[in-house]
Amino acid sequence: MRPRIPHQQAAERGPVPVDIEARLDAELASVVTGARRRALRDGDRQIDTAHLLHTLLESDPEVRAVFDSAPQVARLLGYLVQRSIGYGLRWQSSVEDSGAVPTVIEGGWSPVAARAMEAACEWAVRRGDELAGGVDLFAAIVTDPESRAVEVLGRAGVDVPALLARIGTAAGRGIEA
Repeated sequence: MRPRIPHQQAAERGPVPVDIEARLDAELASVVTGARRRALRDGDRQIDTAHLLHTLLESDPEVRAVFDSAPQVARLLGYLVQRSIGYGLRWQSSVEDSGAVPTVIEGGWSPVAARAMEAACEWAVRRGDELAGGVDLFAAIVTDPESRAVEVLGRAGVDVPALLARIGTAAGRGIEA
């Protein structure tokens, strides 16, 4: 049986750069693998920013440290778990897209998630790093106000502009909301 969101060969990924996953540090590559598994398990046809957010929160202490408090992270994880067990069914079989690209990117990425991966790599390069890390991706997924990750954050009571300011200040990423 062939997986619905396969780890396709780089040349098949279309708008996602050929070497995108080669530009991720080991921890972020693990996050991408986890998000891919989560999307498959949830029955989604794409890896979206909410899958990435969920996996980042579970696996990256640097991302969790950006939040105001541990209870805020716990509330956010609770909301994401509800989504994964059915709360987010209205999102299944739909494309996460804020209007720029009206299709699913080949390789199983939503257009918003694909752009976030690109932005994370670009921020790493501007910072002088060759590889993007978890906080780079976290910042990138929450800069698009139409992303599912931002919707999830808002529903969990997170002040996204304040969160972005903390990310930019703490990590020197030059992030603009």
